[in-house]
Amino acid sequence: MSDVFAQISDYGIVPLVTLDDPNDAVPLARALVAGGIPIAEVTFRTSAGGEAIKRMAKEVPEIIVGAGTVHDIDHAKETLDNGGKFVITPGFNAKVVDWCVKNNMPVCPGTVVPSDIEEAMNFGLKLVKFFPAEAYGGINTLKALAGPFGAMKFVPTGGVGLNNLTDYLDLPNVAAVGGSFIPPSKLVKAKDWDGITKLCKEITAKVLDFSVGHVGINAGTPENAATVTGQIAALFDTDQREGDISFFSGKLVEVMKKPFVGQNGHICVDTRDIKRAMAMLKRKGVAFDDDNMFYDAKGNLVTAYLKDEIGGFAFHIRQRPKA
Repeated sequence: MSDVFAQISDYGIVPLVTLDDPNDAVPLARALVAGGIPIAEVTFRTSAGGEAIKRMAKEVPEIIVGAGTVHDIDHAKETLDNGGKFVITPGFNAKVVDWCVKNNMPVCPGTVVPSDIEEAMNFGLKLVKFFPAEAYGGINTLKALAGPFGAMKFVPTGGVGLNNLTDYLDLPNVAAVGGSFIPPSKLVKAKDWDGITKLCKEITAKVLDFSVGHVGINAGTPENAATVTGQIAALFDTDQREGDISFFSGKLVEVMKKPFVGQNGHICVDTRDIKRAMAMLKRKGVAFDDDNMFYDAKGNLVTAYLKDEIGGFAFHIRQRPKA
């Protein structure tokens, strides 16, 4: 996967932008950046597409802008000339893909059947669009494709929206989802840039879905830990479980048998997607403790501790089990 698509995968969302007026390009780009999804797939469905890409790339350097609905080499070249960073096509167009590969333009071609994916692999691609996703089996089809195409990542679009985007993002072979659910055309036409920023933040919150997993208490000794756990269990009628280094009282608290991280203890924050959560936190300047990373039996990262304490508490994020 190219660096630009790896960056997009860290966000998980590809806003599909169709503009009638290129003057809307810059304020829209700024709204997407402010909302925490600094990505724009500007389509060539209107004549404003090329100019919109040019203005976004020049005036809002923070945004990752590229072109969508690219049917021919001329539009791919125009995207490159205007400062666009990627090309997405609705179907598999070998001529466009060949030009992009030869000109080092990251390309995500549309696919819908295994033969399309095979063609993409022949060009050395590891990321393709899956369109129209819902019409061609959606999540069940992507699960089936994971077997024979284990190294391929997909960007499903078409029928993907606020109601099901997290179901797609939960699939390990989905790099990101795209669609016109962001930015909605009605908000663009109304020039409601604040509304778009707000919606972006709501979508990001939905993707990461943070919640408190438990609070960790440093009890100092095994005996004190057992006492504290018993007191909490009695108060809240929770079960008690003993592990190697701690006791748990339900899902409320973890009581450490020995001195542990955090002056006062630690706080576990659960997330729907630990990798994207870590990427978001790193963009905020957060550093992680490489010595406190924990993996499951399959080698998947499940817990990551932040280096710095907050208010005397260590923090870690934890992957919430997926259905």
